[in-house]
This record gives sequence, C-alpha cells and structure tokens, in this order.
Amino acid sequence: MNIVMRKLCCLLIGCIAICAPNLPLDAADKVRISVTNLNMSFLPSGVAFKKGFFKDEGLDVEIIRMNVPNIITALVTGDVAYTLLFGSVVRGALRGMPMRALASLLDGSTHALVAKPEYKSGKQLKGKIVGIGNFGGTDEVAGRMMLKSFGLDTERDLKFIALGPDRARLAALKEGLVDVAVIAPPGDALGGQMGFNVLLRAYEVFSFPFIGIGANLRTIKEKPDEVKKVVKAMVRANRFIRDDKEGAVRILMEWGKIERDHAVASYDSTWKVFSPDGNIPPEGLRMVLEQAKAELKLTRDLPLSEIIDLAPLQAAQREMGIKKP
Repeated sequence: MNIVMRKLCCLLIGCIAICAPNLPLDAADKVRISVTNLNMSFLPSGVAFKKGFFKDEGLDVEIIRMNVPNIITALVTGDVAYTLLFGSVVRGALRGMPMRALASLLDGSTHALVAKPEYKSGKQLKGKIVGIGNFGGTDEVAGRMMLKSFGLDTERDLKFIALGPDRARLAALKEGLVDVAVIAPPGDALGGQMGFNVLLRAYEVFSFPFIGIGANLRTIKEKPDEVKKVVKAMVRANRFIRDDKEGAVRILMEWGKIERDHAVASYDSTWKVFSPDGNIPPEGLRMVLEQAKAELKLTRDLPLSEIIDLAPLQAAQREMGIKKP
C-alpha cells in the first residue's frame, strides 16, 4: 500500500508541475490601481476592467478609490502599484519619491469652473473662494491654470478650500460657502441644471497630460512585463472610448452609477481629449513640469529619466502595432 501511495503522490506532484503555468486567474497576484473618482476622467480603468482588457493580459486587477495624499503614500510604500494621477506622480518624482509617469491617457483636463449665477466672467472672481477636491490634486492644478488665464494671481487674489468630491463642492456652491468650484463631468452638467454658470473648461485654454499612468519604481524594475500589460490594457480602453460612444456611455453609467443624460453629457464634453496612443505630449509635459517646480519651489532640473519611463508604453505600442508619431 505504501508503494502505491508513493507512486500516486509522485504522479500528483508531476501533474501539478505540468499544470502550474495554466493556473486560473485568481491564482495571480492582485494588481492594484488607484483612482480618486469613478467618473469620466478615470473611465479608462473602468473600461479596461468591464471589457476584460486586463483579463486579456492575464491580470487580476482591483481598482481602488482613494484621496490624493493616500494614493501617493500607498504608491511609495507599494501598497498600490499604479495610479492614474499623472501630475501628482510627476510632483512626487520631482521630490525624489520612487515613482515614474508612464503614459498619458487624457491630453487635457476635463474640469470646468462652475460659478454662482451672479458671476458671468472669471475677472469677477478676484477675492473670492474657490472649492476644490484635494490640495495637490489634478483639480487644484487645473483650477489654478484656468483662473490664471483670467489674469488672476491664484496665490494672492483667491482663497482655496478642499471640500472632497464634486457633490460636496456643488453643495458648497448652493449654500454659498464658495463662489466658484472646480468640477469634473458629470458634475458640471448637474451644476448647470442647478442654475450655476460654467465659466470655462480647462481644455479650452490649455492642453497637458491630465490623467495618465504612474507606477511605483520597484514595480517598474521588478515586473516590467506586468507594467507593459497594464499600459496596453489602458491604451486599448482609450481607443474603445474614442471609437464606441454608446459602449463607453453604458460603462460610465454602470461604473459611475450616474443617469444616462449625465453620462452622455460627460462623454460629449470630453471624448476628444482621450489619447489614442498613450504618448506624452512634449509641450504638455513641459507645462506640467514647470507648474510642479513652481509649486515645490524647485530651481534645479532633473533628468527626464527620473520622472518618466516610456519603455513600457513603447513595448505595448509595438504589440498593438501603433507606429511612433
């Protein structure tokens, strides 16, 4: 009997060794990607998840909603490997944190300046209070750049307060706690329905990498194939969003839990800024770097290799047959 059992054990071990490469997806390491909101701006992650683009690459992905400070902390510690906060990753890299920007998903901000009904022009906002989501977030960066386009000094002429999600910012507008708020779709459409004025949309006055893929440096070095697969799935998602309005709207409704009319309005106001290839626009990158250096009061220049890493994107583009611009 012992001889028979030993033979059966050897056979079982052999079968496990043969089948190990084909273990189901749930045996894979969990890949954690952080976002700040389940809205149109971060839809590439939702599309890649809902359409199975991550699974096509053999990735078991968890999308985690967090605020900006927690995302950066988690990226440094490795509790999350990826984020879609392009500007925050650039600022982190400039400060010497172990992270790099990998690709651009949105080449322009989707944010809008939504003001109380009495304000018809940005020039009327001098001395007023601006509501944002988080300090250091992309909404603050976009808001300051939009307000500067009106000739305002955002350090002296305005007061910024952090209020959290768009619904909280709209509530603050309604209660008169702020005079203007930086709002992303579909909140801008809802603000219009509430009687507020959309003074300006960010992509009307400037273009820069707004949402993009950033990763922990250790992940980039130790798991280059995984990083390439994440980038590839995201670029596929962007192409789907650009090419299939109805499909993108349906996923936004389900993922973001919003009504169809808000989803359609969000799509119509932003789809053109979704990058078809993930490339980082040089001029836009320069703008992000200058803004970040000014905020951090940095005077020295860092090599781009300490801020961005294009190798995963280039590998993904080769597999997808995307030619260099």
